[in-house]
Amino acid sequence: MNRELVTGLAQLSAEKGLPKEVVSDIIARAIKRAYGDEEHLDVKVDVQTGAFRIYLLKTVVEKVEDPRSQLELATAKKLKADAQLGDVIPFEESAAALGRIGAQTAKQMIQQFLREAEREQVFAEYADREGDIINGVIDHFEAGAAIMDLGKAKAILPRSEQAPHERYFVGQHRKVLVLEVRRSIHGPQIIVSRAHKGLVKRLFELEVPEIYHGQVEVMGIAREAGSRTKIAVRSRQPGLDPVGACVGQRGLRVQAISNELGGERIEVFQYDDDAQKFVANALSPAPVVRVDCVADEKTAYVVVPDRYLSLAIGKEGQNARLAAKITGWRIDIRSESEVAAEMEQPPEAEPEEVVAEAAPIEVDEEGIRQDLVVEAEAESALADESELEDEDRALLGGKKRRDRR
Repeated sequence: MNRELVTGLAQLSAEKGLPKEVVSDIIARAIKRAYGDEEHLDVKVDVQTGAFRIYLLKTVVEKVEDPRSQLELATAKKLKADAQLGDVIPFEESAAALGRIGAQTAKQMIQQFLREAEREQVFAEYADREGDIINGVIDHFEAGAAIMDLGKAKAILPRSEQAPHERYFVGQHRKVLVLEVRRSIHGPQIIVSRAHKGLVKRLFELEVPEIYHGQVEVMGIAREAGSRTKIAVRSRQPGLDPVGACVGQRGLRVQAISNELGGERIEVFQYDDDAQKFVANALSPAPVVRVDCVADEKTAYVVVPDRYLSLAIGKEGQNARLAAKITGWRIDIRSESEVAAEMEQPPEAEPEEVVAEAAPIEVDEEGIRQDLVVEAEAESALADESELEDEDRALLGGKKRRDRR
C-alpha cells in the first residue's frame, strides 16, 4: 500500500470531519488486520505525510518456541544491553511484506473502519443533543414516517410524533426535537418529534432571553399537539413579570412560537407554590371563586361563576384536562348556583324513636300492689257475669218447654 493511498484516505477523512488521531488508528488497525497478527504488530502512521512504519514485536524468553514472536535472551542483549526476560523488542518490517493481496485487504479495512468511525462520530454528536431542537429538511416518506435530512445524518419523524393538524411535503424545512438516538446496522437512527411538549419548551428558550438566561423558569407544560398548550412559569428575579416576559410586547414572542407550531393556542400563566392558587391559575382564562384541595384524595374542588362554567371546563373538557395534567391534581369544577343549591337543601329528618311509658304502680298500706287487686276483681266480675248468663239461659229454656206443652 503506497503513500498516495494513505494520503488520499487522510484527505477523505478530513472531509468527513474525523480527527487525525482517529485516522491514524484506523490505518494502523487495517494494516494489522492485513498482516493477520494484530497482537505482535505495531504500526506508526504519520497522517500529515502518509508515511507509516510496521514493527514486529518480539518477547525476550529463555527458550524460543515461536521465532516470529519470541527472541532469545542472549540475542536480545546484543541488540539491547539491558534487555531482560519479558521485555518486548520491536523489529521494523518492510511494507512490501504485505504483498498485493495484503495491500488490497488493508485498503478495504481502512474504508470499512472509516465508515464505522464516521457513524460513531455522528451517533456521539446527536446523542449529546437529545432533547434539543435541530433543523431538518424532509427528504422523502416511508410508511407514513417523514425522513429528514440533517446534513450529516438522516432523521425519522414517525407518524405518532407528527402534529395532527400539520401537513408535510418533500423539501419542507422544519424545526424538530431530538427524542432518541439509537445504534443500528445501517448507522445511527435519530428519532425526532413535532408533537412532544419538550419542543414548546425549547422554542420558548430560543424566543425568550429571560428563560434562556435563567431569569424565568418553566415549571410545567401540558400539551395537546396541534390544539392547545398550557405553560406554567415563575420568576427568579425580583420585580420581573414572568408571564409578561414570555408573552412579549403585544404578544409578539408567544405569537412567533404559535406560528412555528402551526397556529397552536398557547396559554402562559404564573406558577404558585400554593396548590389552591396554582390550580386557580391553571384554569385561566376562567375566573375562579374558590378552590378547596383535599390532599388525601389529590383532588381540587373548584367553584366558578355560573356564566364561566363552560369556559372553565373547555371544549370537550380540554381546559380542565390540561389544568389537571400540569398541576397533577384531579379537578372537580362546579358553578356557584350548584354549590348554593346543595347548601340550601335541608337535611333529611331522622325518624323519632317511640318509647312507651309504663303506668305507675300503686301499692296500698299493706304493700299489696293495687294493679294485681284490680285485675283479680275484674276476673271475679267476669266470672259472676258468666254464672248469671248460664242461669238466664237455663230459665229461658224451661219457659220455652212449658210454652210448647
